[in-house]
Amino acid sequence: MRVILFTGKGGVGKTSIAAATALRSAELGYRTIVLSTDAAHSLSDSFDVPLGNEPRPITANLWGQETEIYQSMEAHWGVIQKHVTALLAWRGMDEIMADEVAALPGMEELANLLYIARYHDEGKYDVTIVDCAPTGETLRLLSFPDMMHWWMTRLFPIQRRVITAIRPIARALTDIPVPDKKVLNAVEELFADFEKIRNLLTDAEKASVRLVVNPEKMVIKEAQRTLTYLNLYGYFTDLIICNRLIPDRVSDDYFQAWKQSQKKYHRLIEEGFSPLPISDIPLMEQEVVGIPMLKVMAEALYGEEDPTKVFFQGRVQDIRKEDGYYVLTLVLPFTSKESISLLHSRDELDIQVANYRRNVILPHLLRGLAVAEAKMDGGKLKVRFQRDKQGQ
Repeated sequence: MRVILFTGKGGVGKTSIAAATALRSAELGYRTIVLSTDAAHSLSDSFDVPLGNEPRPITANLWGQETEIYQSMEAHWGVIQKHVTALLAWRGMDEIMADEVAALPGMEELANLLYIARYHDEGKYDVTIVDCAPTGETLRLLSFPDMMHWWMTRLFPIQRRVITAIRPIARALTDIPVPDKKVLNAVEELFADFEKIRNLLTDAEKASVRLVVNPEKMVIKEAQRTLTYLNLYGYFTDLIICNRLIPDRVSDDYFQAWKQSQKKYHRLIEEGFSPLPISDIPLMEQEVVGIPMLKVMAEALYGEEDPTKVFFQGRVQDIRKEDGYYVLTLVLPFTSKESISLLHSRDELDIQVANYRRNVILPHLLRGLAVAEAKMDGGKLKVRFQRDKQGQ
């Protein structure tokens, strides 16, 4: 099963693009489902058809789903949430409030994300298109399996042994709710599901993320930051989609400043995301709602290409720790060491290669570190970071 996730800053048009991609995929004969992990569902508005918690047919080979948060939570989090609710109520919290607090931030989106693993196991669909939440929530969503893996492999085995040992004593001495085997088993099952979804989404042959941007500075910077963290978490990005470009045929003087601004920021997109391919979508003449307009958008975006293909193989950047240093590796084909200059400022790294420029947003772990060395290695630039003398 092919999985394609669309994300971007709120309002850039990712839902319409996800819907258009799903429609084109279905037209090519792939059994396709498009679902939303965003609490503010708008897929039904995009297709102009009602959708619900279970997959509903939209057209030939295409199903859509807008999951109900509470049903997803009950299915994947119910047993654990009941124990956390009881624990909070034991501490004196109002039971209704405790029930709300027990739903951890992000669990709604995470529960929805687990549908992907379910559809992969069932084999009912060839392609799953995911309309993700805006970038900040998506990054939190995709980082959660890593955090849970750390807790489950390091702390949970110890906690399980301790809880098993003290449960009889705790029940004899106090009325504090102690998790039973059902709760502990539910935690392990949830962890197994997260491991499954992470393994699926980090498989370059099966899954990739597509970033949707508009030619605007704040949108581009957020998307660059998202790309950095997607690489850091091990997820693959295969396409950048620049939406709502004013077509050249629009000649009205009123739009000239906008067109010049968009050209400037389109160059910034090329600098910030190269060598990832960039596909442009023009600003449509009318609102993209309903299947006819989604077909127009799909044609503008993909032309005759198969939208389910992998448009780019590998990662454009990688961060690892080597010999006590952090090393940032960037794909820079057809360059040499002599032609490269670096400018490091705050959380950005500007790279100049002859007439080619690349701008990289650095993650938190590299902020405050100084560039110690930069060298080319087989078409890749390796930048080594270290603490400066004041930070040592």
